[in-house]
Amino acid sequence: MQETVAVLGAGSWGTALALLLARAGVSVRLWDRSADQVERLQEHRENRQYLAGCPLPETIEVVADLTAAIDNVDGIVFAVPAGALSQMTTQVVELLNDNLGPHIGPVAVIVSKGIKVDSLLLPSAVMERSGWTGRSVVLSGPNLATEVAQDIPAAAVAACHDVDTAAAVQRWFCTERFRVYASTDCIGVEVGGAVKNVLAVAAGISDGLAFGDNTKAALLTRGLVEMARLGVAMGASKDTFYGLSGVGDLLATAGSRLSRNWRVGYALAQGMPLTDAVASIGQVAEGVESSKALRNLSKQLGVEMPVCDAVFAVCYENVQPREAVARLMGRFAGIE
Repeated sequence: MQETVAVLGAGSWGTALALLLARAGVSVRLWDRSADQVERLQEHRENRQYLAGCPLPETIEVVADLTAAIDNVDGIVFAVPAGALSQMTTQVVELLNDNLGPHIGPVAVIVSKGIKVDSLLLPSAVMERSGWTGRSVVLSGPNLATEVAQDIPAAAVAACHDVDTAAAVQRWFCTERFRVYASTDCIGVEVGGAVKNVLAVAAGISDGLAFGDNTKAALLTRGLVEMARLGVAMGASKDTFYGLSGVGDLLATAGSRLSRNWRVGYALAQGMPLTDAVASIGQVAEGVESSKALRNLSKQLGVEMPVCDAVFAVCYENVQPREAVARLMGRFAGIE
């Protein structure tokens, strides 16, 4: 029997995941809150705004009604920005009513990456606070939407405390060109996804200032240390950060011009104000907001994160990029 998965959010990543699921033989319902976006997708059978040249197969049904999208599905992919996750979860929980629990109802696949600024919660905790009581899996890795949509080989990690649930999500997304590994370290996978976006902004700043490969290698290596340091303080395994959802995702996001966060950093280094830099992307760059959340969370946990702090200073304290670099280089080096 063919399984059905709803994808909530028809931006670049949601559309790419819908394409991936269809290639894996899953029946897909792709939903978006924008009626205009839904109408365009239905008319053109292609996301011309974000993923031009990647047609939607017949196994992807584009729907405007949320109730119809999630009716009797096996899984729900929450492909909305981290800031919209709470509201989206609340809507879904209300529609599912009693058909949700640890052993019944659809599996939530969380692909939002970030930390909520006001509560300092990771996406899975945001969903739980918003009423989600069902099974959930965190899917993350070095996955640029454009490349996934173009069926270029890639890999990801599906993290869940229950191995059978993780295995189901592995099956949904695995194709000949997309490999999914399983993990039980949900916290580590989510922390990696949040911190790498901030470090990608830093990498964009470095490239925008015309610094070299030595600079970016040092920046990202020390940033990876910060990522692992924070994750361990939150209960994650250090080894997770040396896998796909840690260093793997960091390399892709911080090293590619396809990365929204990298492009924001590059624009900031060119002297563009933050609001203009974000607007020029045309999509949400999670690293900007996450830098604020990480600033507060790291202080709360007593974890030093100087590279991430530097991104926060550039974004929110009007510190010039070159000054932020000078501050980092002026720190006591210590022992690695």
